[in-house]
Amino acid sequence: MNFEKYPFERLTELLQDIIPNEKYELSALTIGEPKFETPQFIQDKLKETSSLLKKYPSTIGEPFLRESMINFVKTRFNVSLQMNQIIPSFGTREVLFNFPQFALFNKKNPVIAFTNPFYQIYEGAAIAARAEVIHIDLTKENNFKANLSDEDLKRCDLVIINFPNNPTSASMSIEELGSWVEKALKYDFILVNDECYSEIYFDEKTKPASLLEASLLVGNESFKNILVMNSISKRSSAPGLRSGFIAGDEQILKEYLQYRTYVGCASPVPLQEAAAVAWNDQEHVAGFRKIYKKNFEIANEILGTPIPDATFYIWLEVEDELEFTRNLYKEKNVKVLPGSFLGRNGLGKGYIRIALVENEIKTRDVLTRLKDFIDG
Repeated sequence: MNFEKYPFERLTELLQDIIPNEKYELSALTIGEPKFETPQFIQDKLKETSSLLKKYPSTIGEPFLRESMINFVKTRFNVSLQMNQIIPSFGTREVLFNFPQFALFNKKNPVIAFTNPFYQIYEGAAIAARAEVIHIDLTKENNFKANLSDEDLKRCDLVIINFPNNPTSASMSIEELGSWVEKALKYDFILVNDECYSEIYFDEKTKPASLLEASLLVGNESFKNILVMNSISKRSSAPGLRSGFIAGDEQILKEYLQYRTYVGCASPVPLQEAAAVAWNDQEHVAGFRKIYKKNFEIANEILGTPIPDATFYIWLEVEDELEFTRNLYKEKNVKVLPGSFLGRNGLGKGYIRIALVENEIKTRDVLTRLKDFIDG
């Protein structure tokens, strides 16, 4: 398999010959990893249940974990799921990689489409599945929203969209998502929305909708051809718990569950215990949202960038993203990610991605450095 280098490996190569300005402490705005402590009640649950390491975890997950995820979906999206409509996963990265291989295995000439620029695991899954790729280009001209021609959709076996979007921070309305559900039914392809940023929003009136909600909106009550993925990594500042899920079409999930028994990605029971209390609690998530909103307010004040509906990313337009990244690191000891490392066919060129995952004080300091660099 010929996988492309991961963006962070490419960034290391880009910056390897640069000596940064030692006047400043290094600030890395590159990785979408929250820099906040995992809430204490989650940590306590993990400690309290460590004796359960003596048990083999089941592939399907403990009932209490699935119930907590179902409760989350009901509380957040007002969608009622049955036990056979959800499968816990070891975060979303593993399921985003292995689900396409499962779904496309029996296709003679498989075709997968996904948003571009993108989380690189989508491309890795396509390579592993030997699938032809159709890119769903997200551009300033289309407001970074997903659209694909009927001719391309007719060829697709699997489509992965990602809203709220990494890296552009764009969101799609429930009606826009609903039109994608209708296309998935009309052209009979599996439609997946990677929703791991759904909980990092800043206004109750504009909080992101789920593809599951959109499915119900257009009358697809069985979620035929429709799946969503989500995780607690961002919402609970707990990426190390590796707790995610895939939910939707029970017929697809029934076969996928059998496949997963061979994959060996079952989560240890103590991690499931800690994840369950996180999924069941919404209050701590609201606290994190306030932090991220404040960071965007600081960015708006310093850089003039708009506050998006969701995510913790700024997709900042620059003249030459590679030179910008190199010179910013050299002069201000700040690392950002060139947008071209996240896209194909020229998408992402002329942008950098900034992850606002630090506290208010660090965010103000580093964005001030960034502004000073831009003003030159």
